[in-house]
Amino acid sequence: MEFSCGLFPDRRAPELAALAEALGYRRVWVYDSPALGADVWVTLARIAERTKRIGIGPGVLVPSLRHVMVTAAAIGTVAQLAAGRLAVAISTGFTGRVLLGERSMRWTAVAAYVQALKALLRGEEVEFEGHLMSMLHPSDAVAKRPVPIVITANGPKGIDVARRLGDGVMSGGFPCPGFGWSIVSGGGTVLDEGENPGSPRALAAAGPFVTALYHLFYELPGLGMNLEQLPGGRRWRAEVDAIPGAVRHLRLHESHFLRVDARDRGLVSAETVAALTWTGTASALRQRFEQYESQGATEVFFEPTGHDLARELTALARAVGLSPPKD
Repeated sequence: MEFSCGLFPDRRAPELAALAEALGYRRVWVYDSPALGADVWVTLARIAERTKRIGIGPGVLVPSLRHVMVTAAAIGTVAQLAAGRLAVAISTGFTGRVLLGERSMRWTAVAAYVQALKALLRGEEVEFEGHLMSMLHPSDAVAKRPVPIVITANGPKGIDVARRLGDGVMSGGFPCPGFGWSIVSGGGTVLDEGENPGSPRALAAAGPFVTALYHLFYELPGLGMNLEQLPGGRRWRAEVDAIPGAVRHLRLHESHFLRVDARDRGLVSAETVAALTWTGTASALRQRFEQYESQGATEVFFEPTGHDLARELTALARAVGLSPPKD
């Protein structure tokens, strides 16, 4: 079982990525949501120059945000800086599209994009959206070679795309079996000795992840989670529904993954932290990840939130026994 971590694209990301490398994490995934964070590719380039061994990648790219040639050139640029370390995760989009007033992409469009992207990286001429194109970049500027592509999916259509076109699959909360590379993502916090999920520290650390899940279930009801069955969900949905529609997506997500807004504060409790996040003692979390491994997971993707990300990365690394890389 390998362990990776997610980082918000901001000025702290290179330093935190270097810490993750020193702690023994296998890979750093950087979020891609242009209305919330800095440019994912600029951030990855900075991380590539700050680190030596750790795998890096965007997690996850949304095809509609960039023309396929723009993405191919970005991949080639970062691959040149971090030879053999780059992987790319792609999906239909959440905040990357919602904050632009759009819904998630159709899987048919994602599949066509991935097919074209892979062909471009193989050096082929590609017809995309009715036009023929090819990567004409000098080889000393852009690495034109395939990189691993992971498809992020939880439903049957996305999993089918992952099986047909992906090198692996990434899923939220539960492993997706039957893949040689199966990543399961989640967030939470390792409890200190004698601490419980309702402690002020634990609530502050895991709270932004809890509220991000409520945001996700609100925007993507097709995931099958009924908000009214979650603690406080009925009242919270009514408050969100009361926000004028033209600005609702902006008000709902403006602090997404960063902090807990006043409207969302009532959602964060010992009950929701324990039920919706990876929050527990070191031994309890080890048992959870061992269960994921038995269910087919090959990589745990930890998404820390809160005010002290260095503490969260360090605590999880120690809990699961990660070892610093040897020179």
